[in-house]
Order: sequence, then structure tokens, then C-alpha cells
Amino acid sequence: MSYDSSPSYPEPTAHPPGPPYRRPSPPPQGHPWQPTPPAPRQPHREQYREQHREQLVHPGDLRSLRQAYQRQRRTTTLTALGYFSLFLLLSAFVPSFMTLTVADGLPIGLLLALLQLPVTWTAIVLYERTARHRVDPLADRIRRQVELDARREAAR
Repeated sequence: MSYDSSPSYPEPTAHPPGPPYRRPSPPPQGHPWQPTPPAPRQPHREQYREQHREQLVHPGDLRSLRQAYQRQRRTTTLTALGYFSLFLLLSAFVPSFMTLTVADGLPIGLLLALLQLPVTWTAIVLYERTARHRVDPLADRIRRQVELDARREAAR
């Protein structure tokens, strides 16, 4: 037995010429004659209904809460900004009206400017009143429903 130290094949290069070297993908699991697992089945309508029943809050409740809150914001914003815009428009386009005196040298423009503070207070009171009478009861009802559903779920 003799040992030949000369290689009978060429030394491999670090990277073969051409596109970058990529490792081969791992072999597929299983055997080629085994069937592939079936795709997951889509849930039936009954399962969709159960999922809908399991939701903590009904979407209609959230929609009504959102609408009440939007109505509240619009009302108060239009009250405060509407009065301020009216004051600005009168000042810009009808300055002769704003300089008319009401009583004892008090011009209408100054009177309207002084009335802006009570109008802002009115907007704040309106905001709190609509929150107390319309938005808060809806939010409390939704909160109670969520707590009740959470208790039922914990009892299961």
C-alpha cells in the first residue's frame, strides 16, 4: 500500500464563477409518495355566528357611541367657532356696523367681543351637558356589557 500525495482531482475554489453561491434548500419532510396535508378548511357560517356572538361589544353599540360623540363635538365646535367666525366676518366686511354705538359710547364691535366669553362658556356647558345625557350613558352601558361578558368568560 502506497500513499499518493498528489491529488487526482482539482482543488475546489471558494466560490465558483458565475452567480453567487446559494445553499441548497433542505429536503422536503416526509416521503414523495405521501400525500400533502390538506389545506385548512374555511369555517362554516355557524362558526362565524358563534364568533360574532362571542364579541364583547356589539358593533352597533360602538357605532351609536361614536355618532353621539361626533354630534357632541360638532355642536360645541360650531357654537364657539361659529360665533367667533361671525364676529371676524362682521369686523372685516361690515366695519360701519361694528362702529355703531349701542349705549353711551359702547360700540357694537366691543359688545360682540365681550359676548364671546359667555358664548365660549355656553359651548363648554353644552359639551358637558350632552356628555352627561347622551355619551356617558352609552359608554357606561358598553362598559357594563364588557364586564359582564368578561365575568361569563372567566366562569367557563
